[in-house]
Amino acid sequence: MYFENLKKSIYDLIVETSTNLPKDVRRAIAKATASENAGTRSAMSLATITQNIGMADKEVSPICQDTGLPTFKIKTPIDVNQLEIKAAIYESMELATKNGKLRPNSVDSLTGENSGNNLGAGTPVIKFEQWEKDYIDIRLILKGGGCENKNIQYSLPSELEGLGRAGRDLDGIRKCILHSIYQAQGQGCSAGFIGVGIGGDRSAGYDLAKEQLFRSVDDTNDIPELAELEDYIMENANKLGIGTMGFGGETTLLGCKIGVMNRIPASFFVSVAYNCWAFRRLAISVSPNTGEIKEWQYQEGDKIDFKAEADEQDEVAATEEVITLQAPISEDAIRQLKVGDVVEITGMMYTGRDAIHKYLSTNDAPIDLNGQIIYHCGPVMLKDKDGNWQVKAAGPTTSIREEPYQGDIMKKFGIRAVIGKGGMGAKTLKALEEHGGVYLNAIGGAAQYYADCIKSVEGVDLMQFGIPEAMWHLKVEGFKAVVTMDAHGNSLHKDIEMSSLEKLAQFKERVYK
Repeated sequence: MYFENLKKSIYDLIVETSTNLPKDVRRAIAKATASENAGTRSAMSLATITQNIGMADKEVSPICQDTGLPTFKIKTPIDVNQLEIKAAIYESMELATKNGKLRPNSVDSLTGENSGNNLGAGTPVIKFEQWEKDYIDIRLILKGGGCENKNIQYSLPSELEGLGRAGRDLDGIRKCILHSIYQAQGQGCSAGFIGVGIGGDRSAGYDLAKEQLFRSVDDTNDIPELAELEDYIMENANKLGIGTMGFGGETTLLGCKIGVMNRIPASFFVSVAYNCWAFRRLAISVSPNTGEIKEWQYQEGDKIDFKAEADEQDEVAATEEVITLQAPISEDAIRQLKVGDVVEITGMMYTGRDAIHKYLSTNDAPIDLNGQIIYHCGPVMLKDKDGNWQVKAAGPTTSIREEPYQGDIMKKFGIRAVIGKGGMGAKTLKALEEHGGVYLNAIGGAAQYYADCIKSVEGVDLMQFGIPEAMWHLKVEGFKAVVTMDAHGNSLHKDIEMSSLEKLAQFKERVYK
């Protein structure tokens, strides 16, 4: 009975973490929403984000389709069997994946094969500690790949773009943290949260940084110098103007937590763990005798119910001027679009991520893609009782990974539009201008909002790559995105990066003690 109770407790933790944002995170997002200038692209993004949170609450479905690499941090009394806890985690992970609460994300690094159940060598991550308290403490964070890829580690002293030399002191640490936020831009689904680890070796530093993400957004650092630095970063990071999704705006950072450990004389690392706005981490206290949950953690303060605001946000969104796109799209229609335009797509689009882009670079497409739209998305999919595929979550993935392929593939197959998040680079921008194409930025993490726009699954190709990497044929209505790279050589991402670099430079000199 203990094992079954324990398994249910862990399963409930997984489901709640995937579908229900903690109270402190909700308050931070609500504060950002209230401070954003009305009518801006960032305001629209935040409205979509809050609506998505409410939809995930209602449907008990993943907030973001990328449920990441689950990391469990567990503290146990001395006489508790840790192997039994690990077995319960494995069974709970498999069940949560089967039920569509997690996306199958465990991929063999050598063969590329997806295990299909989120289990495999090194997945999930499980770290144990013993302590002398009389309960089991289980903490879980679901950190998606887009924000994981924006983690960064600095070895001091170092020369930093826009900030100059960062030395082995508190001022050098300050510069590293500011630079880490600048380099993330919108690719990590800003506005985000960061955990910072000072010292240690390379692996311990990253572990310390991720450990900081388990702190409450509202707490105060016990070390006065770090408490002051956290406040400084929160105030000044939001002066960089990167904004939500990298669209520009008032809020770039929602939380900053810093930890420190000793180091050896030759090494001085500053490690930063970047987390997107969909900051999914929860914790439970479990009875070591019964396996049942004694207490849920991160429950302090009020819980903001975004479901109540969804209808009002729909009314506001309806007043925006939008351009309707329906594939196949002509080159002439594409060249009429410009950076900043809001579009709504009705018709077909086709998903394509890393495996698809590599495949298309050397093979024919399984369907005619001339004039069509590619969506950088790895959805959560389940079959219904009749055997038909249903979309459970379907937000955009970070596009920059496809930069080596994107422009060539668009020209090769006649693709006119690409949807993703975070923007793309110079090679793609040049191809858009030459070929006549656009890049459309969807709202990262808004997996329920976009799943609701998908009205049917018309087919699927290349399933050998696994569910997230397959090419899904999706029929959509009212799928909203923003033109951020157009066919005239303009890129909002490039503009924001340049303007934020100029703003970053104002923090080159030490301005606090």
